[in-house]
Amino acid sequence: MIIRSVANHIRRMNKSQHRIAIVGATMLGSELAKIFIEDEAMAVEFVGFFDDRQRVSEDGFSVDVSKLAGDTEQLIKLAKSGNIDVVYIALPLRAELRIKNIVEQLGDSTASVHFVPDLFIFELLSASLNNIKGIPVISIYDSPFYGIDGAMKRIFDIVFSSVVLILIAIPLLIIGIAVKSTSPGPVLFKQRRYGFRGEEIIVWKFRSMTVMEDSNNVVQAKKNDARVTKLGGFLRRTSLDELPQFFNVLQGRMSVVGPRPHAVAHNEFYRGQVKGYMLRHKVKPGITGLAQINGFRGETDSLDKMEGRIQNDLNYIRNWSLSLYIKIIFLTIFKGFTGAKAY
Repeated sequence: MIIRSVANHIRRMNKSQHRIAIVGATMLGSELAKIFIEDEAMAVEFVGFFDDRQRVSEDGFSVDVSKLAGDTEQLIKLAKSGNIDVVYIALPLRAELRIKNIVEQLGDSTASVHFVPDLFIFELLSASLNNIKGIPVISIYDSPFYGIDGAMKRIFDIVFSSVVLILIAIPLLIIGIAVKSTSPGPVLFKQRRYGFRGEEIIVWKFRSMTVMEDSNNVVQAKKNDARVTKLGGFLRRTSLDELPQFFNVLQGRMSVVGPRPHAVAHNEFYRGQVKGYMLRHKVKPGITGLAQINGFRGETDSLDKMEGRIQNDLNYIRNWSLSLYIKIIFLTIFKGFTGAKAY
């Protein structure tokens, strides 16, 4: 404890010598400055913003005028004279020539220089900084399930699905017999869906309709839909028709948690209507998901509903963690299996 306290004190002393300047009175620069000012543990001195522009706003955003310390020419002079220790360049990507000029001039100083890319112009999905043999690469759209995270999730999928299938073996048999004996047709309905990387997969469900379609014009089930059998209505309301999808998980086609797989016909329609729609295919589709526990379940009869569902799917991918994964499973058990929106 004593050693740790001494180490923290030394670190604070060292950091207190760091005088920090930000190039660019932008929203990104303001967010960065806020961190330096409010986080006392960093123990740095924020000198201010330096910007060549006459105005101090960008797209309607204003910064504290008192924090404007001067233009970039003044910054260069301060850095060369040793009065600035660290410079963060928070200019927009379109200011490439300005950035290059500032960096070249700061090369004639002892200041540390960092570039803060304005990635907020993109709809980030699992963004990360990588490097390919020394070449820096910023990932904007990516899957969170590479490496150890992907292995952990796959192991959990296999173990959880195996346990569930053992526990529900008898109910599966009973439901299968009931489906076969109450209406003509197969026990299972196999539908084409889009899965990981947008590749076509076959998803299994207990048949809940007298007429099953898998064409280019799939009609979603609606309230009082004549195609839905009496038993099928119960299975759909309770999500028991989805239970065979645990076999799809063992096959590797699906995951226990993820964006729900949509019919191929729906995919082709909505990808042109909903921004970021295809990004949901950066992960395997799931039996349940964040959208389902947040009420986006059943028929999507409006664009608003689909947009809400997709936004939840993308939030799941952005914020994925094993704890979130388990939380969604837990909440599904208590409130996700039933609902008035499933017909």
